[in-house]
Amino acid sequence: QVQLVESGGGLVQAGGSLRLSCASSGRTFSSYAMGWFRQAPGKGRESVAAIRWSGGSTYYADSVKGRFTISRDNAKITVYLQMNSLKPEDTAVYYCAAAPYVSSWPPPWTDFGSWGQGTQVTVSS
Repeated sequence: QVQLVESGGGLVQAGGSLRLSCASSGRTFSSYAMGWFRQAPGKGRESVAAIRWSGGSTYYADSVKGRFTISRDNAKITVYLQMNSLKPEDTAVYYCAAAPYVSSWPPPWTDFGSWGQGTQVTVSS
C-alpha cells in the first residue's frame, strides 16, 4: 500500500497561484499512476489531473487545462499540482490518490486505492 501526505493548500485571490505537493511512501512504485481529484461543497468528486510514473503521460480535465500542471519527481517520490490563474470555481478540497493499475485512461476514481487527507483550496473573487 501507499501512504500519501498532501500539503500546499490555502486561500488565494483570483488569478493567483498555488502548488500542491503529494509525498508518497510505502510501496510507491507499485502504483501505476497518480491523480488529483477535487470536491466542492454540494458537488461530486471531479478528476483534475493524472500522471503515469513511467513515461509521465498526463491527463487534464477541460476545466483546468492550460492553467494546472501535474508533474512528478521520481527521486523524491512526490507528485505536484501547480495551479495558476486560479478562479473561484476552483475552490474545493483537493485529494491526491495513487492507482496500482488503471482500467482506462484517464483512470476513474475507483482505480485509486490510496488517498491523501485532502487539502482545502479557496479562491476569493
